[in-house]
Amino acid sequence: MAARGAPSFPYIPRMRYAMIMAGGSGTRLWPMSRKAMPKQLLPFIGGRSLLQIAGERLEGVVPPERRLVCAADGYRDRVLHAIPELRPENWLGEPTGRDTLNAVGFAAAVLAKRDPDAVFAVLTSDHIITPQQAFANRLAEGFRLVETDPNRFVTFGITPTFPATGYGYVERGQEIAGFDRCFSALRFVEKPDRQHAEQYLAAGTFSWNSGMFVFHAAKCLEAIGWYKPESAAGLKRIADAWDTPARATTVAEVYPTLPKISVDYALMEPASQDARRSIAVVPMQVQWKDVGSWPTWGETLQADAQGNRGNARMQHLQSRGVLVASDDPSHTVSVIGLEDVIVVHTRDATLVCRADLAEKVKEIAGAVPPELQ
Repeated sequence: MAARGAPSFPYIPRMRYAMIMAGGSGTRLWPMSRKAMPKQLLPFIGGRSLLQIAGERLEGVVPPERRLVCAADGYRDRVLHAIPELRPENWLGEPTGRDTLNAVGFAAAVLAKRDPDAVFAVLTSDHIITPQQAFANRLAEGFRLVETDPNRFVTFGITPTFPATGYGYVERGQEIAGFDRCFSALRFVEKPDRQHAEQYLAAGTFSWNSGMFVFHAAKCLEAIGWYKPESAAGLKRIADAWDTPARATTVAEVYPTLPKISVDYALMEPASQDARRSIAVVPMQVQWKDVGSWPTWGETLQADAQGNRGNARMQHLQSRGVLVASDDPSHTVSVIGLEDVIVVHTRDATLVCRADLAEKVKEIAGAVPPELQ
């Protein structure tokens, strides 16, 4: 945490940017989510994709010309179609996925070269967050925290509603004076067991780590240099070549060599123990869904009297708690006498799964023939 007596900075409004990370593979949403069409591009949330929703979430918060997207380079045309306001120069194409530290560092390197005072939000493409105004207000407070002190890193915490073991947690410390319900961060905990998750829920001082952040771009790069110098060196090479004819060849050569590690492990955890940086937690009291599995996708749908949900033409007989997904609106799925199962129909693959085993879908996705992955 920041040392006592650390210098304070005057509030200076800086240029605000946002980068959406859209690199997830979505294997727990197989067989609809595939390598060729991952979950963030699927139009399966009321006819819209998660990436479209993430882009719309920035309306009135960050102007279109200062929004970036980082994703696999092979998805470039589809991303530009999903977010038509995205400018080609704000596309950060990854030759291969190198986890979230390097996606964040990629954006930081490009923005710091473009604007030495850039402050940017890191957002994800697999969340549904409502209400919009509550999200926008808290994001603005996160920007203000970093604009007031560029050495401060901000993470956004979601108020837990159950003892989740699949999410990371952040513990809140003292409230930060002069800001609306913003706190120092005491520690990060990655995916605790059930007993600890229940303790964190009962304590009332823990938030789910949302995977959303705000950084001063140049200060973010500086910290990556401290904690992961091999990434920092490669990112500098990419930044130096960004506005030159060597951009594509440099990214293709350097990016696959960057160490694969998450931003939480490589940046946020060591920074939380480093007096040169302070970590702030901005709690978000919003409805937040991490649409990473079929059950969480099902929560976006209205259930019938028997708890059955789906986006397809369905016929149910003596069935309860059935979730049906289909990529063909003219296809009828009929279910008789089943409870708590998931049925997913696509043109060339069908999944039938007990709802309580939904986490194992990724194992099936990795085991099917390559042309179905």
